[in-house]
Amino acid sequence: MIDKIKTLLNEVNGFNASSLQDVEQFRIKMLSKKGEISALFEEFRNVPVEQKKEVGLKLNELKNAANEKISMLKTALETSGSGKSETDLFLPAESMKLGTRHPISVVRNQIIEIFNRLGFVISEGPEIEDDWHVFSALNFPEEHPARDMQDTFFIEKSPDVLLRTHTSSVQVRVMENEKPPIRTISPGRVFRNEAISARAHCIFHQVEGLYIDENVSFADLKQTLMYFAKEMFGENTQIRLRPSYFPFTEPSAEVDISCNLCGGKGCNMCKHTGWVEIMGCGMVDPNVLEECKIDSKKYTGFAFGMGIERITILKYQIKDIRLFFENDVRFLKQFESAL
Repeated sequence: MIDKIKTLLNEVNGFNASSLQDVEQFRIKMLSKKGEISALFEEFRNVPVEQKKEVGLKLNELKNAANEKISMLKTALETSGSGKSETDLFLPAESMKLGTRHPISVVRNQIIEIFNRLGFVISEGPEIEDDWHVFSALNFPEEHPARDMQDTFFIEKSPDVLLRTHTSSVQVRVMENEKPPIRTISPGRVFRNEAISARAHCIFHQVEGLYIDENVSFADLKQTLMYFAKEMFGENTQIRLRPSYFPFTEPSAEVDISCNLCGGKGCNMCKHTGWVEIMGCGMVDPNVLEECKIDSKKYTGFAFGMGIERITILKYQIKDIRLFFENDVRFLKQFESAL
């Protein structure tokens, strides 16, 4: 039996093939249930006990050699393209599923495109900032609650290095490095130390705008925001401005739009008021201009800021802000038709 094994081993080692069909025929000849190697395993039962160890090792060596040879030839033929008999050129191709933009990216691009039409350029800045650009230059008093660790993420408990809480820090950098007229928007990710819920998250995205020039008025601000609201939510959208307070603008206002779900008649989304808040705005405080070395007696300006998640929620009637961060494919597939 040892001689038979050696003969078959020589045959295996010397075998070569020009097609996958030849390899398959060789596999059947050697390793199928009625193959020659399988037949030797049947004969192995009759081998004397004292020879079983030696014969068994040789038999396993033969089987392993055959498997390795067949695997090697298959790989070589498939790589070289010689295995034409295994390829059906008429099989339909698998359709590739295209991905989609994230809804936050979709709305961010829409906001940028609207303000680009008005001449606003994009400015970006670091997410890890210092106290000066986030708070001090924007007229925040030292005792302002936004400086507390309960509201802001500080880096290694440093009082001066933190994750920016708004993209107004980018506007400060622009005012420090550019001379009026300035017309810019600053989209980006911001961080606040808030509990995560359906209505709030510790990470979100903003777009803030800034326009500084001679004779800029509150009327210019209102007209700019009216144009944005109609372009984003539809021609029939109305806006209203309510007095508010922000350290870096004076006067300041909250901006509401007529509810695009009920048309201003009242529903659950607008809490039956007919209005939904979308952003804050105001005229740039003269102190902020002076801190950035801009003559507040010559120049005036307005600023506004909105949360992209907020705009997206209103535009697509999304009820839970956490959906934006969970990467649930079922949710994201709903935006396949978005630009």
